[in-house]
Amino acid sequence: MNKLLWSKVSLISLATVMLWLKTYIVYQTSFEIKIENWTQEFILFINPLSFLMFVFGIGLFLKEKNQKRYILITSFLISAVLYGNVVFYRFFNDFLTIPVLFQTSNMSDLGSSVNELLNISDLLYFLDFFILLAIVKFKPPFVQYREYSKGNRRAFFLIAIAITFFNLGLAEAERPQLLTRTFDREMLVKNIGTYNYHIYDAFLQSKSSAQRALADGSELADIENYVRAGYNRPNDEMFGLAKGKNVILISLESTQNFVINQTVNGQEITPFLNDFIKDSYYFENFYHQTGQGKTSDSEFIVENSLYPLSRGAVFFTHSGNEFNATPEILNENGYFTASLHANNKSFWNRDIMYKSLGYQRFYSMIDYDIREDNSVGWGLKDKDFFEQSIQHLKDMPQPYYAKFITLTNHFPFQLTEEDRLIEPFDSDSNTLNNYFPTVRYEDEAIKNFVERLKEEGLYENSIIILYGDHYGISENHNKAMEQFLGKEVTPFVSTQLQRVPLIIHIPGQKGKTISTVSGQIDLKPTILHLLGIDTKKDIGFGSDLFAKDKMEFTVLRDGSFITKDYIYTRGICYDKKAEEPTDTNYCEPYMEKSKNELEFSDKIIYGDLLRFYENAKSIKE
Repeated sequence: MNKLLWSKVSLISLATVMLWLKTYIVYQTSFEIKIENWTQEFILFINPLSFLMFVFGIGLFLKEKNQKRYILITSFLISAVLYGNVVFYRFFNDFLTIPVLFQTSNMSDLGSSVNELLNISDLLYFLDFFILLAIVKFKPPFVQYREYSKGNRRAFFLIAIAITFFNLGLAEAERPQLLTRTFDREMLVKNIGTYNYHIYDAFLQSKSSAQRALADGSELADIENYVRAGYNRPNDEMFGLAKGKNVILISLESTQNFVINQTVNGQEITPFLNDFIKDSYYFENFYHQTGQGKTSDSEFIVENSLYPLSRGAVFFTHSGNEFNATPEILNENGYFTASLHANNKSFWNRDIMYKSLGYQRFYSMIDYDIREDNSVGWGLKDKDFFEQSIQHLKDMPQPYYAKFITLTNHFPFQLTEEDRLIEPFDSDSNTLNNYFPTVRYEDEAIKNFVERLKEEGLYENSIIILYGDHYGISENHNKAMEQFLGKEVTPFVSTQLQRVPLIIHIPGQKGKTISTVSGQIDLKPTILHLLGIDTKKDIGFGSDLFAKDKMEFTVLRDGSFITKDYIYTRGICYDKKAEEPTDTNYCEPYMEKSKNELEFSDKIIYGDLLRFYENAKSIKE
């Protein structure tokens, strides 16, 4: 091997080995990749090597000066890709995809969130690059450069190819049909490596870009048949109950259900919501189903009753698609539709996407008085946001459908001292500690808003719907969560933590807690049925939450699913009563359904299939 490559240590071999070992160390220290046996550990160890050999091997064809430059640039770029995944993983417990990288317009607004994720010790992620830089500059005697024969180069790449196939063979044996599980990025990284995963992601991106061009609408037949077979007839007692009333839809930023009816330091976290629930329909087993698009994903799901994509955000990747969203349907039924969010209108590409969804008006930051003294974290404080929004509501023609997107309870959960109504939690996680005061602030802001609606005479003629948009506390803070919950955060518990509040307040109706398993995808048909608009000709995967024959089944974007009695996540079937793993046979009847729903929804989005759907027009009439 030494004769084949270098008589001494070469810069290429040094760069390859250092980046290989660094990647493995990062796997172990910066990502939470579940390893179940020695084979998986071995796969994790070798999976960066073939990619690095191919990339650095290009240097074998270059002369000394160009070889040095190429190795340094390549080392830095690959390290930057690895570090980018580390930073992204710190908050989202996920790996970067190409569609996420397209969301650069969001970066200018991330501000404190990004700063919270960075620290000076992160320079260690580039340590090998600095070592290579020093070697190039000082030219130590143990490093030698030379030109390589055609035979040596051929042998080098044959070894790299052999390692690639060896890696893929082991991975496929360990996890059959690995490359079909595109939604499970941890599984892909564990088996083929971060770098090869990004190459595969590029292939998926090119494949998805071609799907729209090749679609002809024929794919809709199977999807329509599937949707029709699962249609739930509306509850006669609830259908049209809120016909003609205003709809006030409030997205609760990063609010998870574990804060409801709970205390910190002896004080209620959500005292107003706890009381509001008593006079409302409260769905205690309601799950967020978002992917990488977070808040924008929740908006997409709620408005369309479709699943988000496994990669990127639909708001960016497919904002030009034809949709049959709730705002567009309500426009055709005499409603004025608006979204209110005191942020840059282009964040999450909302200014473009809202037009595709049918919104008539978008009240963004230019419609609010935003100053330093009324802002924190991501922008205008929720109390000021709701207070200033009252006038916008008064100016709207009735009936209206108005969606509010809150901001203050957003990572990194910053709050000024004067706005703090409860003290932080005491754990090793500042993120979790500071989460409770911002949730409490959000709760107080909603209380003030409801009181103002009453004062302005808008309360009695409006249904108020509050829902959590996505998780606020990622799995990176499981140890602190265990301290708060008083139990271990297993995959079962982690899935249960994906429950978010759903509160539907209808004036004159008594409160009721409903335990039916449900998700954000069910909100569209529920809202339309309450307003007396049937959805039997709509293409969507949600079911009316009040339907008597609603199936208790909810799919999460990562392929996990929840039924009345079982939870399936990370390849394990859990019994909900025992909270322990059980025979996978109990979950098997639902596996095909969960797979079909995600795949059908993806086909609709990637192929822009609703442009071919004639029946979409009838639901708007």
